[in-house]
Amino acid sequence: MAKKNIAPDTRVRVDTWDACVDFPIFDAKTRSLKKSVIGAAGGVIGANASNVVVVEALKNINIHLKHGDRVGLVGHNGAGKSTLLRLLSGIYEPTRGACRVQGRVAPVFDLGVGMDPEISGYENIIIRGMFLGMTRKEMLKKIDDIAEFTELGDYLQMPLRTYSTGMRVRIALGVVTSIDPEILILDEGIGAVDAEFMKKARGRLQALVERSGILVFASHSNEFLAQLCDRALWIDKGEVRMEGGIDEVVEAYEGPAAAAHVRKIMAEVKADDSTKASE
Repeated sequence: MAKKNIAPDTRVRVDTWDACVDFPIFDAKTRSLKKSVIGAAGGVIGANASNVVVVEALKNINIHLKHGDRVGLVGHNGAGKSTLLRLLSGIYEPTRGACRVQGRVAPVFDLGVGMDPEISGYENIIIRGMFLGMTRKEMLKKIDDIAEFTELGDYLQMPLRTYSTGMRVRIALGVVTSIDPEILILDEGIGAVDAEFMKKARGRLQALVERSGILVFASHSNEFLAQLCDRALWIDKGEVRMEGGIDEVVEAYEGPAAAAHVRKIMAEVKADDSTKASE
């Protein structure tokens, strides 16, 4: 994907040193409960000095990101991807090790968070933007552009509870892609809209990534990863199993066929960028 010619901001950084995140399970006293915890969690199960069951959700994570980095996270459900995003966002503190984030973070985990079903779409646009760190004044300047993007027309004057899931995602996507983050932490959750609108949304997502200093994106879509990122981390059982180019990591994780598809998408993106640059 193309990157704008923006002077790097050395103040924007994400660093972790042997960072670990543990979740104690205080009521896991029986063998059957422990088995159910092990079956549901992606991390490693252990016990602390007090013999309390502990889920090691992340273990010895070492990540060093600077302005311009676009990193995708791959791995199965429960591997620790979302936990890592929350660590980088400051929602979780490391149990051991350290995590330092320099720059304004825009965490986007759930596109519906910060939205009120009893107020109008217009009002939800403002509230959602404020939830992501924007001011009311800033959102009022963006509201017409967001409304046009959603294509919801008069529905924006109606309460959100009257909307379908896809209509709510349109509002959430419109707001998310209008912000100007230094560090964008993105957890995929945008599959409820129709294919034609998603094609339109991808253009805004790519522009959002270009405006952000650092992107960390957890996704099960290799196509999205190839379009938005140039590096990847394979997270497995709470640890970084591999780091490298998108195609290399996907090949190790899913096999040659998946990697071939990623390379095809990367080639298409590069060709598209070259065409735009020559226009």
